[in-house]
Amino acid sequence: MSAEINLPLLGDESSSNISPQKEFELGRAWLKAYRSRVNENHDPLLRNYLEKLISKLASKSRLEDRRIELIVINNSTLNAFAVPGGIIGVHTGLFLYAKTEDELASVIAHEIAHLSQRHFARRLNQQKKNRVVSMAGLLASLILAATAGSDAGMAGLSATQTMGMNTALRYSRQNEREADRLGLQTMIASGMNPSAMSSMFEGMLKLSRHASSKIPEFLRSHPLTQDRVVDAKNRINQLKVKNYSDNFEFHLMRARAIIAIKEDPNLSLNYFKNQLSDTGKNKNAAIYGVALSNMAMRNFTTTDKLINKLMKISPNELLYKMAQIESYRNQEKYTTAIEKTLSLLKYDTKSYPLRMSLAETYLKANRFFDSEKILNSLKNSHPNNPEVWFQLAEVRGLSGDIPGVHLARSEYFILIGVFDKARDQLMYARKLLVNDYNKKLLIDQRLKNLEKIEEDIKNL
Repeated sequence: MSAEINLPLLGDESSSNISPQKEFELGRAWLKAYRSRVNENHDPLLRNYLEKLISKLASKSRLEDRRIELIVINNSTLNAFAVPGGIIGVHTGLFLYAKTEDELASVIAHEIAHLSQRHFARRLNQQKKNRVVSMAGLLASLILAATAGSDAGMAGLSATQTMGMNTALRYSRQNEREADRLGLQTMIASGMNPSAMSSMFEGMLKLSRHASSKIPEFLRSHPLTQDRVVDAKNRINQLKVKNYSDNFEFHLMRARAIIAIKEDPNLSLNYFKNQLSDTGKNKNAAIYGVALSNMAMRNFTTTDKLINKLMKISPNELLYKMAQIESYRNQEKYTTAIEKTLSLLKYDTKSYPLRMSLAETYLKANRFFDSEKILNSLKNSHPNNPEVWFQLAEVRGLSGDIPGVHLARSEYFILIGVFDKARDQLMYARKLLVNDYNKKLLIDQRLKNLEKIEEDIKNL
């Protein structure tokens, strides 16, 4: 990878009027650069859950261009962000602070409002002489938040990028009030509990008062005042009182996010054991967390006992069934795992988590052709998902398709912005396919496309 990420400065005079299409292109270029420096969470279940929630909220918002791309970052801090061009980022730490799906949705609805109102572009137009306000500064700011300023995260950022990071995504109070109002409207239209916005605000305000110098990045970029909390409460108090149900799926996803944050299964096991005193559904989520932690420690007897207990309580819960399948796979009971996954796929043939799970089981069972067939389908339906290309490269390597390995790796490296390595992989494949005229033509075309991608990033 080159020493610097050359993203355009949006603050110069030539970009004083940024079109939605340019925002879209910039956002995708920005995402490639960002991915190369952060610890992305690739849990298919967590990603699928957040994508569904974002889609639900976006469909009821004022956002016109709904080509949204999600990135989930493994980081314990409270943070979510929206980048021009439809990029929404969520730190797994947000699940630590949100106690219900409605609270989580209140933050995401707020970010969607920033996108729909094009707050970043509007601020650039107002401050077009300030070259420090840039997408590059935004990149530096969010890398810092995601990596705690580690050398690995910040390496290669230019002086201009780091100089702009403190101002890049700091919304004005007017922007925040507008996002609050529209976010609240989106929640109501989506059938979600609007009072969750004020409860989330109150929790954040309390956190900011006790955080001293370690104020979460979200609160730095989204200035929260008592006035905003009061304003949100007043708006909510004017609404007709309704009863809202709590989505239990959120609590299971929260357990998965906590396990990812803790990293050490012993730590997550202790955490969930302390939650077992809860009653009702929250206790079941804690049992689920204990089961997954034991699975990570390869304590399969305990794992299976707990999963069976949960399945007796809620026999139709998909996440319990998928946990059971994962346990079978880890115990090398591949035939059973495959049969159960295929049975579930009959009811949801396009399920991303189920298809990824089946591809992994086939790979572990040395059924490389079957695994590759699923991943080839997934690369068509999820072409911008780096994990799909990464897994495809793995299975092609195990099946002996070396040119295919290089081609899949090239797409993976393009998506994470490592263009030098992507070019190397394409050249390796070209040498191996020297006698295949048609594939050589395709590779040559992809090399030209790669040049254009790099040029587009420089000249947007």
